[in-house]
Amino acid sequence: MSYRIEVASENALIVYLAMQPSNECSNKIHTLVSQLRQQLGDTLIDLIPSYTSLLIIYDPFLVDHFAVKKLLLQLLDHPQSLQQQNSKLIRLPVWYDAPATPDLALIAAHHQLSKVDVINLHQATHYHVFAIGFAPGFAFLGEIPPQIAMPRHATPRASVPKGAVAIADRQTAVYPSRSPGGWNLIGLCPFDLFNPKHSPVMAFEVGDSVEFYEIDEAEYRRLGGKE
Repeated sequence: MSYRIEVASENALIVYLAMQPSNECSNKIHTLVSQLRQQLGDTLIDLIPSYTSLLIIYDPFLVDHFAVKKLLLQLLDHPQSLQQQNSKLIRLPVWYDAPATPDLALIAAHHQLSKVDVINLHQATHYHVFAIGFAPGFAFLGEIPPQIAMPRHATPRASVPKGAVAIADRQTAVYPSRSPGGWNLIGLCPFDLFNPKHSPVMAFEVGDSVEFYEIDEAEYRRLGGKE
């Protein structure tokens, strides 16, 4: 896998690891994040992983551009130094076709499937966390089976409920808080995926895996769902 390192600001570097997202690239970013956290320690301000890149923000009073780049080159040029880190598997319950999530029928009709078919395809897939944004705790998961892929709505909803499980193109996600959104809503997850009072504050990291499983309304309420 080729890479390139660029200066992003006076105290940040960005490393690009691939042209296209893949599980291999995501796993390498996940491992690189772990290694940099260990080796940069208190000199590190933040690490921001994405689909194919990693932004490294450091304290310029404690370390300089040259030292950080030297460490990156050491890790990337000697694959044996990048020991594979164990990723987590997160299993998330979903109350599919909840009243607040009306797009399951739309996806089924679009693909000439039943609602049950859409649910089965969605929960049978093992998803990869490729990136986290646009809100804290919002994990972009891929890839959705092409049989249930669906474009975003042309006009986003002004308010999407917390915990809404959604599909857009070949990706799926769970809205961690109430917010605007243009994805297709197919169910509700009762779990709290972002809490700044907890450690870690988010349930996901880039490189983790996610599976969904179906529950009914009673189980959703028992697990703390409120929408």
